[in-house]
Amino acid sequence: MPGLLRGVARTAVVAGTATAVSNRVSRRQANRWQQQGYYDQQEPEPQYEQAPPPPPAEPAPDPIAQLKQLGELHEQGILTDEEFAAQKAKILG
Repeated sequence: MPGLLRGVARTAVVAGTATAVSNRVSRRQANRWQQQGYYDQQEPEPQYEQAPPPPPAEPAPDPIAQLKQLGELHEQGILTDEEFAAQKAKILG
């Protein structure tokens, strides 16, 4: 048990010393920067470019116009009866 206590005590001393040294270095560096005027200068605010506006959304296709096109394609023989029926059902929902 004395060995464990000695190890814990040694760790506490080392950690405390490291913290004290780190704080002292930080204070000295801050004082040095203040003397050199780093804290007196204001940093310029970053300039951001505005994003271009999104392109306008395409208008929804007119179902009546689509049905007329399908009818013309069907009359011309480009679409079969099954294809015409499937596309018509898709347009009408």
